[in-house]
Amino acid sequence: MTLRVLLSLAFLAVIAFMAPAEAGTRIDRVRSPGGVEAWLVEDHSVPVIALRVIFRGGAALDPVEKLGLANMTASLLDEGAGPLDAQAFQRRMEDLSISLSFEDALDTFGGSLKTLSVNKDAAFDLFRLAMTEPRFDAEAVERIRSGILARIKRSAADPDYLAGRLWWSRAFPEHPYGRPTTGTIETVSRIDQADLKGFVARRLARDTMYIGVVGDITPAELAPVLDRVFGALPAQAAPYALPAVAPRAGGTIAVIDRPVPQSVVLFGESGIKRADPDFYAAFVMNHILGGGSFSSRLYQEVREKKGLAYSIGTYLYPLDWSPLILGSVATQNARVGESIALIRQEWSRMASGGVTDEELSEAKDYLTGSYVLQFDNTDKIARLLVSIQLDDLGIDYIDKRNSYLQAVTRADVARVAKRLLDAKSLSFSVVGQPAGLPSTAVKIPGVE
Repeated sequence: MTLRVLLSLAFLAVIAFMAPAEAGTRIDRVRSPGGVEAWLVEDHSVPVIALRVIFRGGAALDPVEKLGLANMTASLLDEGAGPLDAQAFQRRMEDLSISLSFEDALDTFGGSLKTLSVNKDAAFDLFRLAMTEPRFDAEAVERIRSGILARIKRSAADPDYLAGRLWWSRAFPEHPYGRPTTGTIETVSRIDQADLKGFVARRLARDTMYIGVVGDITPAELAPVLDRVFGALPAQAAPYALPAVAPRAGGTIAVIDRPVPQSVVLFGESGIKRADPDFYAAFVMNHILGGGSFSSRLYQEVREKKGLAYSIGTYLYPLDWSPLILGSVATQNARVGESIALIRQEWSRMASGGVTDEELSEAKDYLTGSYVLQFDNTDKIARLLVSIQLDDLGIDYIDKRNSYLQAVTRADVARVAKRLLDAKSLSFSVVGQPAGLPSTAVKIPGVE
């Protein structure tokens, strides 16, 4: 898993917390005659419909000998389905300006659809075919496989990818979270049509499914569509469970030597679950520590005062089986050690001293004031609807979200900081030629 992908996934997790819609936005709970449920934000201001679906169970469930299966399946679902081969399927989407895609994450597998409402019937049919009748034709499978293998080979020269793989493989050496979601040359080469069909049969089912719809469609129109699109999916997904795990390699610094002008650094430790009552206090704390862009302590200390990096940031990443707090920075090779020392210093200062009244007030003002600015289109709001369902936040979450933040006190932040932040447990992965830090001899799965 690349650092860019991790940052993207974390951003999606964070923006699901930072809702886009104005207070009072109406969310309708739509239930089809067949019992399929979706949340709908009806909006007829533009003739567009966005649909988002998430299924629990993602790349962390890939068999160890077939790593990359979820990723490869996601890349192939729109490469031909039902009577349409890959070329015909893609042409149909292009002719009707339909956007359809799938993607895997560690804990989930998702699909997105966006269409002009005038083409909604054709778009819904394509989405249904992709999930229920994917072809996985030999030509498409080999073409997509070749592309994935080429990306895996190229990743060996990507410092961001290497930093991510180094951190995750050391943090979770015996857990699926430590494995490369894109797979390896060997595992991707083993995946066949039966594996792909098996993934769809096991994972795409109605009991693990969450649906969000936004746009130019009424509840009465949507209800039968839900049965039409999702009714043919299996009633139940294959059961699964992964062990809860805490990241290992705490307090260590691991280095991959690469001749690049600045080192890429990923760092992190255990975080907090989304369902934890202290999550809101942790969210505010993280904003002040490293999540607040130009205003955060880390940004001020590492960039503004010392000029060590162009950017630095942290974020909460509440995975199902191991919630984390992660961060990243890129800095000159000669000053990596200084940057790491400052990060640890700020980690300890927050853990022992909490935050000031001014910091808390500014964080709340930003996090509540930016409420309406985070999303500006239908597909982003559809993602929000699904995230709220996935995290079981309640259909009134959008209206209540700011009040949860406003209720956070300095004492709450201090308590959570002391509970979560431990500079001695903070582990770092570095890719570059950092002065004074020896390289680490380690075999990283997924790095060819």
